[in-house]
Amino acid sequence: MQAASLESRHMRKPITDEPKQTAADERQDRLVPEQLGQRIREHRLAAGFTLAQIAERSGFGKGYLSRIENGKKIPPIGTLARIADVLGIEASSMLSPEDKAAPWRGVSVVRRTEKRPTVMGGSAFGYDYFAVTNATEGRALQPFVFSFPAKVDKFVFFQHDGEELIHVLSGRIEWQVGTEKYLLEAGDTIHFDSRIPHKGHSLSGPATALVVMYSPAGMGTNLA
Repeated sequence: MQAASLESRHMRKPITDEPKQTAADERQDRLVPEQLGQRIREHRLAAGFTLAQIAERSGFGKGYLSRIENGKKIPPIGTLARIADVLGIEASSMLSPEDKAAPWRGVSVVRRTEKRPTVMGGSAFGYDYFAVTNATEGRALQPFVFSFPAKVDKFVFFQHDGEELIHVLSGRIEWQVGTEKYLLEAGDTIHFDSRIPHKGHSLSGPATALVVMYSPAGMGTNLA
């Protein structure tokens, strides 16, 4: 998703404390490779930034960022997304090493133990994505198992080319497309033009869904 906010992306209050982790972030701790800090440092140096510059632009403390780079802290997905935003890269490139990407051979099988957290544009706003295919690069179809935040910024919507389908797996959600709001529960499905601004959140507890994004004109681009 590409976020469209009424506030500037870089107008952030400094964050000196470590962000609180969610249950999804705790699952990520067990899945993210130990080399995450090294990858972040490599991307930072390649972009020509000092730690102090990243701290100033992201709003995180320099000491906290240093612990991340030294492998002493695993950042929550939202934190990683914000760092990647400053570096001008896709955060997912820091979660999955490039040499593990399997070439597309017409079929992708992902076992239930292999679903992995994936950082997308909505991650910084509390949406957690778990990839359910190994073939996302250059594909028009991008499917995820998706968990919803309990609260969302009223000024932040998402929009991107193509179409989107959400099939609720558990819990209840409120999903807004344009000015219309829809209450959805397990078993319900919504399909919409994703060029229309949209957002959503869980109601009375956790909620998950299968989310499929499709854009034949946008192959090779992360839609979320």
